[in-house]
Amino acid sequence: MTATEQRFREFKMPDVGEGLTEAEILKWYVQPGDTVTDGQVICEVETAKAAVELPCPYEGVVHAVHFEEGATVDVGTSIIAVDTDPGAGPAEAAAPAAAAEPAPAADEEDAEPQGRQAVLVGYGAAPSSTKRRARKPQPGAPAQEPAAAAVQAELNGHAAAPAPAAPAAPPAAPIPSASPAAVPVAGRPLAKPPVRKLAKDLGIDLATVTPTGPDGVITREDVHAAAAPAPAEAPAPAAQPVTAEATAPSSGSEAVRARETRIPIKGVRKATAQAMVNSAFTAPHVTEFITVDVTRTMKLVQELKQDPDMAGLRVNPLLLVAKALLVAIKRNPEISAAWDEENQEIVRKHYVNLGIAAATPRGLIVPNIKDADAKTLPQLAAALGELVTTAREGKTAPGDMAGGTVTITNVGVFGVDTGTPILNPGESAILAMGAVKLQPWVHKGKVKPRQVTTLALSFDHRLVDGELGSKVLADIAAILEQPKRLITWA
Repeated sequence: MTATEQRFREFKMPDVGEGLTEAEILKWYVQPGDTVTDGQVICEVETAKAAVELPCPYEGVVHAVHFEEGATVDVGTSIIAVDTDPGAGPAEAAAPAAAAEPAPAADEEDAEPQGRQAVLVGYGAAPSSTKRRARKPQPGAPAQEPAAAAVQAELNGHAAAPAPAAPAAPPAAPIPSASPAAVPVAGRPLAKPPVRKLAKDLGIDLATVTPTGPDGVITREDVHAAAAPAPAEAPAPAAQPVTAEATAPSSGSEAVRARETRIPIKGVRKATAQAMVNSAFTAPHVTEFITVDVTRTMKLVQELKQDPDMAGLRVNPLLLVAKALLVAIKRNPEISAAWDEENQEIVRKHYVNLGIAAATPRGLIVPNIKDADAKTLPQLAAALGELVTTAREGKTAPGDMAGGTVTITNVGVFGVDTGTPILNPGESAILAMGAVKLQPWVHKGKVKPRQVTTLALSFDHRLVDGELGSKVLADIAAILEQPKRLITWA
C-alpha cells in the first residue's frame, strides 16, 4: 500500500445482508470536509431486504463522496474516501474509485487514447480520441476561463497549463442560464455517473447542458432543466387534440394528465418480486380454506387487554391467531420443515421462527420471531409489538428476515375476507387471516349473529400432504372457536 493509499482510505460498500450484490444509497450524513470518527454513521443504504445505517471504519476528514443519494452501488465499490491524516499538508488527488465512466457515445469513433482529461475525483477518466468529431459549439457559451482550467487540472492531480486564446465566436443571442454562476466547461462535460445515466435515460446530450454545479459540474437539476420543453414563442394557430385522459380546461388552458408513471424496481420491492416468482414456480402450492366462529376468541381478546400481566402490551386477534398456529404446529410438528433440493432431503425443524408479513413504505417484508414456539403469551405479544414497530420505522435488520419456518399474513386489516397467499421462499406454510365480521351463524341450534372469519393455509405440497395441511388448519380453527384449548392442548 502506497503512502497516498494509507492516507486516503476508501470505504467500500459492504455486504450488509446475506450474499447481496448491491445497495441503494438513501441518505448521506456527511459531506466532503466533515470530520468523522471510527464507528460514526455516515450514510443509510437500502438493500434488497432492509434499510441499514453504515458506520465509518476510519477517523479523519471526508475527502470525497463518490455517489449521490439515490444511486445503486455494487457491493465492493468504494463509496467514500477519508483523509486519515489531514494535518500532513495539501491533499493529493485520491486514487480513482471503482465506479467507471460510461462508454463513449455511439456517435464517437474509436481511436487510440491520447492524453488524459480532467474529471471528478473518484470517478475515473475516459480515453479521448483524435478522430472524435468536433461538437457543435453552444451559441453564446464563453470560452473556458483559466480558473476553470486550473480547477479541472487540480482535480486530476496535474498543474494547470496556460490555456490558448480561443477564437472570437460570431455574435449570437445569449442562452438563458439557470444560475448567473453557471460556467459551461469545454471538452468532455463533467458529471457524476448517476447524472450521466439520468441524461442517457432522458435522451439528453450532456454537451448541450449548461452546468450550474461547482467548478462546472452538471447536476441532476441541470439535466431535468434541459429535458423540460422550451416555452413557445407564440400561441399555436390551432388547438391541438386532447387525449382521452385530458383534464377539464382550467383558466383558459388545457392541462393533460400523464398517462403513465415509471417507477424503478429496486430494493425491497425488487427482492420481493423475485422471491415470489421463485416461490410460485418452484414450490407446488396447495391452499385450503375454513370459516370459523371466533366469538369466544374476540371476548378473550377484550379480557386480556384488562389483564395486569398483559399491561403495556399490544393485544389483538392476530396475537391469538399466532398462538393458535404455534399450538397446531406443536401437535403436528412435521409441518415445520424445509425442502432441500440440492441434497434431495426434507429438513425437519424442531423450532418455529414465526414470520409476520408487514407492509412498509419500502414494500412488503417478512421479519420473523425467533423460537416463537418457546415463548409465553406475554413474551409473544412483546415480540410482535417490537417486530411491527421496527418494520414500520424501516429499521428491520437483514438477520431478522432470515431463517423463517412459517408465516402469518393478516389481510383482514384491509377488510378482505381471505386470499391465496404465496409461500415465503424456504418456508413450508403460510396462514392468511381474514377480516372478522358479524354474520348470521348457527349456534346451539339457533341462528345468531356471531363474529366469523375465514382462514386460508397455503403449504408446499412436496413436504406437506393434504392430510397434514388439513390437520393443522382444523386445529387452528378449533382453538379459535374454543380458545380454552390453548391451555388443554399446549
